[in-house]
Amino acid sequence: MVEPHPIERTEAMSFGEAIKTVFRKYAEFTGRATRAEFWWWALFNLLVAGALNFFNVIRLGDNAYLGSLLAGVWGVAVLLPNLAVTVRRLRDAGYGWGHLFWILVPIAGIFVLIAFLAQPTKPVVPTTTAATA
Repeated sequence: MVEPHPIERTEAMSFGEAIKTVFRKYAEFTGRATRAEFWWWALFNLLVAGALNFFNVIRLGDNAYLGSLLAGVWGVAVLLPNLAVTVRRLRDAGYGWGHLFWILVPIAGIFVLIAFLAQPTKPVVPTTTAATA
């Protein structure tokens, strides 16, 4: 069964709405995520990681810094929400979750994945069953 697009709205999703939505659906790999939801979440992640790295002025040992430790903990904490929103965004753009593996291709893979994630929403094409045909 094909599901309808979860967000039927005329205005774009705001920054705060996107963050709340991703945290609410932190482990939901089904459904779809709009471009606004995904890119606001990406900006939020960048801002948080950047802010945590400001703590790199505090040394914890010979080679350890507080900011790097905090940014690493943040990265692990949001790994599942990042994967979930990326899979939902790929589906919304008309691609399967397997395209996530482009990230494993050095350098070029990130550009391919960004191109897929930046695509507009593809409409859902209803499938017909043998009983209705």
